[in-house]
Amino acid sequence: MNDILTIILVLIGAPILGCLASGIDRKLTARLQGRVGPPLLQPYYDVRKLLSKDNIVVNPSQNFYVIVYLAFIILSLLMLVFKQDFLMIIFVYTVASVALVVGGMSTGSPYARIGSSREIMAILSYEPVLILYALAIYLLTGTFKLSALLDASSPLLMYTPLIFIAMIVVLNIKLKKSPFDYSTSHHGHQELIKGMTTEYGGPGFATIEIAHFYEYVFLTGLIFLFWASAPVIGVLIGIIAYLLVIVIDNITARVYWQWMLKLSWTILLVISLVNIAFLYVSGVKLI
Repeated sequence: MNDILTIILVLIGAPILGCLASGIDRKLTARLQGRVGPPLLQPYYDVRKLLSKDNIVVNPSQNFYVIVYLAFIILSLLMLVFKQDFLMIIFVYTVASVALVVGGMSTGSPYARIGSSREIMAILSYEPVLILYALAIYLLTGTFKLSALLDASSPLLMYTPLIFIAMIVVLNIKLKKSPFDYSTSHHGHQELIKGMTTEYGGPGFATIEIAHFYEYVFLTGLIFLFWASAPVIGVLIGIIAYLLVIVIDNITARVYWQWMLKLSWTILLVISLVNIAFLYVSGVKLI
C-alpha cells in the first residue's frame, strides 16, 4: 500500500516540482539578464496551451518515441525513488534519451537530424561519467543498490569530490544549458531552431515538456545521492547544483561539440578515474 502511495505521489508531485524548477530557471535567467521575465507558472501555461492544440505530425511514429521517452524517464525516476540498482537506472535513463533522439531522426527534418546527431555526441560525453559514478557507489558500499547509501556512515560526497564536480558538468549537459546547448536552442533565430523537437507541436511537444519536468527531478536526485544519508542536506545540495547550472548558462557562450567531447573524455573522465583509483587503493567503505 505504501509503495502505491509513493508511486502516486511521484507521478503527481514530480511534474509539479519540475514545472516550478523550469519556471525558476526562466525567472532567474530573466533577472540575470536585467528583464522581468515570465510568471513562475509559465511552463504550466505553455503545456496547457499545447495540449489544447491539434496533434499534427510529420511521421506517425514520432509520437510513439515521445511516449517511450516519457515512460522511461518516469521509470528511471521511480527506480531512483525506490532505491533500486543504480547501474540499471542509468541504462533505463539512457533508453529514454535514445528514444528522443530516434524520434527526432524519424521526422526527416534537417534541423531535427542535426540536433539528434549532436545529442548523440552529448550522450557519448556524459555516459562514461555516469558509469564511473555507479562504480564509485559499488566500491564504497559493495553493491549497486541505492538503499545502501541511506545506511552509510558518511556521505558519498566526502569520498567522491572529483566525481561530484564531473556530475555538475553532466547536469549542465543533460539540461542542455550553455555552454553545452548545441543540440537545441533557447531562441528561434538560432540555426537549429529547436533541434530534435523542431517538428513537434501540440500534445506531442507537451508530452516532451512534461517528460522534461520529470527529468529535472531525476537529475537533481542524482546530485542528492551524494549526501543521501542526510536527506535535508542532500536536497539542498541538489537545489544549489541546479541554481549553479542556471548561473553558468547565463555567463557562458555555446561551444563546439568537439570541445565538449574533449572536455568529457579528458578532464571529466580523468578526474573521475583518479577518484575511482583512490577508492580502490584506499579500500574505504561507507558500510
